[in-house]
Amino acid sequence: MAASEGKNVNLGNLHLGTIGWSYNFWKGSFYPSKALSKDYLSYYATKINTVEVDSSFYRIPTKQAATNWKNQTSNHFVFSLKFPKVITHIKMLKDCKRETDMLLERVQILDEKLGPLLLQFPPDFGPEHFSSLALFLQNLPKTRRYVVEVRNKDFLNEDFYALLRTNNIALAWVDSPFMPQIEKVTSDFLYVRWEGDRKKVKGTLGKIETNQESALNHWANKIVPCLRDQMQVFGYFGKYFSGYPPSDVNLLLNLIVQE
Repeated sequence: MAASEGKNVNLGNLHLGTIGWSYNFWKGSFYPSKALSKDYLSYYATKINTVEVDSSFYRIPTKQAATNWKNQTSNHFVFSLKFPKVITHIKMLKDCKRETDMLLERVQILDEKLGPLLLQFPPDFGPEHFSSLALFLQNLPKTRRYVVEVRNKDFLNEDFYALLRTNNIALAWVDSPFMPQIEKVTSDFLYVRWEGDRKKVKGTLGKIETNQESALNHWANKIVPCLRDQMQVFGYFGKYFSGYPPSDVNLLLNLIVQE
């Protein structure tokens, strides 16, 4: 995509997608009604230029899976992936070198299609884990982009932000009922997650359940200045935001273009 004329907004730096793609309840609204699940990704990639892989949270992708993802998508497609929960939730960064090395080896298969890697932590990962986080982040290979999402408000302090800045690691901006909206920029790229509220939205109806245009207009106002600063921006919608992530992607893109 070319730069937005006269506005200094390089849409080539904007990567908007959804969290996951393997949703049967998108058939007939996003996917063709007769589409097979094995063809979902290749179809998805003709409409949207990036995805956050949710399945990697539950298990490290196999070499074959990563190869298939690469082969089923266009040259400019980008995959962001979650670190597996065995690292972030079960072991909480302790004694997980083997799993970390395996993940980093597998994602190499994606080559130029590899986007940021997300470390999403549970609410009980608090400031008492700061030293473990610092050591883990320092030991990550600097050849990749990384993101940290915390769900413990006590983590939100200047020491935490400084740690991320030192390692050029993005603090995820989230739209979620669990955390305040954060506007700290800690890296040379931005990573946004619209998680939504699963208590208010089912997310499995294959349609918009709640109008989020006002919220997305607010988000467009926050993202455009970053694009004007030539930052890479990655943003992913969960199914509990409006109920229908593909629509959210298109709406936000249109709002950004209009800015």
